[in-house]
Amino acid sequence: MKRLCALAMATLLLTGAAKPQTYDVIVRGGTIYDGTGGTPYRGDVAIRGDHIVGVGHVSGTAARVIDARGLAVAPGFINMLSWANESLIADPRGLSDTMQGVTLEVMGEGWSMGPWTPAMAKLEEARQGDIKFKVQWSTLAQYQEWLTKRGIAPNIASFVGATTVRIHELGEGDVDPNPEQLKRMQALVRAAMNDGAMGVGSSLIYAPATYAETPELIALASAAHQCGGMYISHMRSEGDKLLESVDELIEISRKSGAPAEIYHMKQGGKSAWGKYDAMVARIEAARASGLRITADMYTYTAGATGLDAAMPTWVQAGGTEKWIERLKDPATRARVVAEMKAPGNGWENLLFNTGGANKVILLAFKNPALKSLTGKTLAQVAAMRGKSPEDTAVDLVIEDGTRVGTAYFLMDEANVAKQTALPWVAFGSDAASQAPEGVFLKASAHPRTYGNVARMLGHYVREQKTTTLADAVRRLSGFPASNLGIRDRGVLKAGNFADLAIFDPATVGDTATFDKPQQFATGMHHVFVNGVQILRNGQPTGATPGRVVRGPGWKRCTSIPPS
Repeated sequence: MKRLCALAMATLLLTGAAKPQTYDVIVRGGTIYDGTGGTPYRGDVAIRGDHIVGVGHVSGTAARVIDARGLAVAPGFINMLSWANESLIADPRGLSDTMQGVTLEVMGEGWSMGPWTPAMAKLEEARQGDIKFKVQWSTLAQYQEWLTKRGIAPNIASFVGATTVRIHELGEGDVDPNPEQLKRMQALVRAAMNDGAMGVGSSLIYAPATYAETPELIALASAAHQCGGMYISHMRSEGDKLLESVDELIEISRKSGAPAEIYHMKQGGKSAWGKYDAMVARIEAARASGLRITADMYTYTAGATGLDAAMPTWVQAGGTEKWIERLKDPATRARVVAEMKAPGNGWENLLFNTGGANKVILLAFKNPALKSLTGKTLAQVAAMRGKSPEDTAVDLVIEDGTRVGTAYFLMDEANVAKQTALPWVAFGSDAASQAPEGVFLKASAHPRTYGNVARMLGHYVREQKTTTLADAVRRLSGFPASNLGIRDRGVLKAGNFADLAIFDPATVGDTATFDKPQQFATGMHHVFVNGVQILRNGQPTGATPGRVVRGPGWKRCTSIPPS
């Protein structure tokens, strides 16, 4: 009996005398949406250093306690299609996304910031718009390390661009790789995967990406898959050949073995609106067969790209400079203008697909003499100049020396709403991460830049009720993290990195419009990246804790023999 009493007393001393836990931050009393899609619950989140160390009921003390009663506590959100490549160089805060709870920017839609040859780097500098910088890297990994060393608020990740790899080996012409060139392209993909790329991304409506045939894409996707990566694509068509393009993506996935994702899934142009059900059926049949086919989207009825998407790709072979040179030739110009007035034959004619130049907004110019046209429609500028919309578009490209940033109204709101409910769809802004100040005021923007996530949470979840908040959070965090092979982010659990978005479900929403696009979203109270607060009480802190998030092939791909 004495031994039992002594043992009990020793146990009591060991357990009862344990020091109370101390943390850097405790988020108290919020409603936890953990990123899995499970039932939300009231609880706490404890942070120590850059990691989450407790979720649920957390006892102990902290240097800072955040009262989250009445707020949703979620994992930081993942922007699956980010063009923050250059905007974070100009402004490391990434405020348009920070104000929406985005903690990871995923780049690489066809074009990536490496691998670049010296000639590619020189051309990049020559073609820069409002944001100017000196290229100080050649590989994608070097760019990422350079950017994070300078200091940025969000984490970053990237696919390696199929277009970039193609230009590296073949230039910008309409040519096919020979076997040796294709092997070198595969080697570039594998090297990027070993450096941490998430996979390989393509953008097949643009020159020179459009010149790539399906076997070339299968070869690049196979190289990515060997290293655990995926294939992600702006498909060859989102309009007239939508279903055929879905079939191509599925074929690339099946033959390469790589999971595949559709960038900014949509039905572009009224003639494609009725293809929604058939598109979904094709994807779900592929998923049922064992393929992992997913998609992402932005929550608007207009896309944004350039006037290159209104012209045939044959005239763009060789790059911007040769494209403009050809447009100056009267016979070539006449042929281009004629083709712009009809559905694209082997290319995606977004001007025709909108149904009229009044549905095309001019967003960004490089030439100071043209910046007064920013925000006007192509129809308005054509009327001002007394020319057809097609001739006006050609003139603007020549005068600006660029593709000219442009928004196209293409989608049906009913289809957009239905897409927001699909369980295998994530979200990507397809935009930079910026602020309504400084260099960014030299151009306009698509409102998705400031509102893509907030519009999903406010308009579609709270107002339209197309899905639940728990499901939306899952598809903004845990779901894309899993697709990317990221094991330590995207879900609120002990051991994961402390990326958090804390917001008011009753007020979160977008305020940006096409008339006034550069307006911050509302309702986001606090944002943490790697345990450091970058948004406090709705105000940016200026902290820059962002890191490179690397893919599953990091530092292991070189040990895998090529197929």
